[in-house]
Amino acid sequence: MSGERTVVVLGGGIGGIVAARMLRKRVPQDVRVVLVDRDETYTFAPSLLWLMSGDREPTQISRGRGRLARKGIELVYGEAEGLDTSARTLRVDGRDIAYQRLVIALGAQPAPESVPGLSEGGIDIYSTEGALEAGRALRSIDGGRVAVLVAALPYKCPAAPNEAAFLAEAILRRRGVHAKVALYTPEPYPMPTAGEALGKALAHMLEQRRIELHAQRTVEAVDARSKQLVFQDGERAGYDLLLAIPPHRTAALLRGSGLANDGGFVPSDPQTLETWGRGVYAIGDVAQIPIAGSRFLPKAGVFAKAQARVVASRIADELRGREPLGTFDGKGSCFVDMGDGVAAFATGDFYAEGAPTVSLRRPSRRWHLSKVAFEKYWLARWA
Repeated sequence: MSGERTVVVLGGGIGGIVAARMLRKRVPQDVRVVLVDRDETYTFAPSLLWLMSGDREPTQISRGRGRLARKGIELVYGEAEGLDTSARTLRVDGRDIAYQRLVIALGAQPAPESVPGLSEGGIDIYSTEGALEAGRALRSIDGGRVAVLVAALPYKCPAAPNEAAFLAEAILRRRGVHAKVALYTPEPYPMPTAGEALGKALAHMLEQRRIELHAQRTVEAVDARSKQLVFQDGERAGYDLLLAIPPHRTAALLRGSGLANDGGFVPSDPQTLETWGRGVYAIGDVAQIPIAGSRFLPKAGVFAKAQARVVASRIADELRGREPLGTFDGKGSCFVDMGDGVAAFATGDFYAEGAPTVSLRRPSRRWHLSKVAFEKYWLARWA
């Protein structure tokens, strides 16, 4: 089938949904917009930790994709197996789909199996099943030590490890359980891409909740039998419950496509999101975008959403024969839920010259309610 007048969006997470919706709205009606994903349902990932805290049920944060079809978006469900950027074809379950433009929005997937013992000894809180299991464990544990582990870099949703620690502490405190919560990370301080000042502010907030922060600790393995974290320097730390932010990896087809770097992520232009492939864009967690300080843009849904709008605008202009003008500005924000009905809020410019400029608003009920409102808006407006 010819790819003339066909735009394919590969991946149906936050970035993919917004890209497909905005493309369908902006490109000419004779242009096909095809969304490819292996799942027929979508889960709003920013709310997964509310499954752990018991504030949500899975059905509250998941939606079918039928609404997208009603908007005129063609849905293809299946596993993407191969990508030929020269021929401009994407293979899905043995079928080749030709495209004129391709938006890669595959995200990054947790890979707990890449750390020996992590799957057996820890709970992956980045999945629906794992978040529910973590909640059950936190409501049944009667003491000891709860470890929140960032297993490797990079990982998506920079605030999540801190939120997991805060929420775990709040659950245990409300139950009257005397258990220590400890956060282990290979980073020098929380959310380091946002700057040292914000990192130190978050570290102080953790300390106020009596949550131990063990920075620059890189795990090598998990000894599930003895319930110990084994670090690269040979030291060990015990735990009674392990909540894991697993290593992340990208889809296998990208690593063989010529688009990905050695880490499996796809370099894309900071302003236009274009990749090395002709007519191919990469947005969201799958993209690797350099910023000041020899770092990369954090992997967060707020950036995926903004990038999707930019790419949709540029593709629409291209297909209408106009000069594409839309650019991504590197600005974003995120909530840090702390339990007890309060949250902090960070906002900043990650493309600022020299280093990102990010500020953290003090925790309040207002920011928690704002996060709830954003969840409701997203599920009503986009999903």
